[in-house]
Amino acid sequence: MTPPGPSTKAPTTTARPRLAAGRGELSSALAQALRSGRPPAYDPGAILRADPWGEDLQLALYLLYELHYRGFDGVDEEREWDPDLLRLRRALEDRFLHALRTELSGAPRSVEDAFAPLLVEPVDLSGSLNHYLETEGESWQLREYAALRSLYHLKEADPHAWVIPRLTGRAKAAMVAVEYDEFGAGRADRIHARLFADLMADLDLDPGYGRYLDRAPAPVLATVNLMSLFGLHRALRGALVGHFACVEITSSPGSRRLAKAMRRCGAGPAAEHFYAEHVEADAVHEQVVRHEVVGGLLADEPGLEADIAFGCVATGFLEDRFAAHVRGAWDQGHSALRTPLPEP
Repeated sequence: MTPPGPSTKAPTTTARPRLAAGRGELSSALAQALRSGRPPAYDPGAILRADPWGEDLQLALYLLYELHYRGFDGVDEEREWDPDLLRLRRALEDRFLHALRTELSGAPRSVEDAFAPLLVEPVDLSGSLNHYLETEGESWQLREYAALRSLYHLKEADPHAWVIPRLTGRAKAAMVAVEYDEFGAGRADRIHARLFADLMADLDLDPGYGRYLDRAPAPVLATVNLMSLFGLHRALRGALVGHFACVEITSSPGSRRLAKAMRRCGAGPAAEHFYAEHVEADAVHEQVVRHEVVGGLLADEPGLEADIAFGCVATGFLEDRFAAHVRGAWDQGHSALRTPLPEP
């Protein structure tokens, strides 16, 4: 497929995103603190009461993590390392991580067992969101899917870049090689985040970074928060590698289905190209990540095997929760977003 030229319809914006409105005691207190420049005012018991999968906790975590990416319009950049915010972030992370480990207490702890199910195409694809979009999805559902995924794809590869200085030898060299492709192999117009912005323009969506945060429900926030959690903690470097490997292994077949969905619905050349690009690139990346990044890390630090496995299964668990939320809404004829998109 011939790559489309650089988009002239809607270039990727570099403006900082608007701060989202709170969805509960914690996220509202945090949003107010970020606007005012003061410490967040909340009842410490609210952290223990908060649903670790719920809107309040997941949005609060997302806002705190975003301070390490691009920040927010009107929020002092020095708040990234504010001790009061870091204490809150750590408490929320503990809740999230404890919930994940509790849910996955019986999950595989070896790399071979964790990755084995991902290497075989499932016979039953009825629960696959990508398969549904390929065979039955309508244009409005493709637009919703793209709006939800934009929270990650407009920062694609950024969370995983944090692991590079924490690796050595084979693992580091291979990780840099894969990330080089993700960041456009030296060409700004080929950065995958830019390609996704062009996809959004084809779908009549706003490609602004963080534009759909207010509409994004907790299940999608959790998928992005997971990689930020792993990326910001050196102690979780194995889990981040497991997450990255899981994404690369599952990307190629999923992207093939989504490219077909975009073509079937006439979404446009840039929309189709984003996923077509990932079919070939990620098929190669899968081999490099499995054998060199994961293999190299295990050779250097065999004690991280359980963490790598955890990163993989945690990724699959949250992706399944996200897919169940989206399909549950669509099967009932509802939008999967907190508020529906306007008509294109």
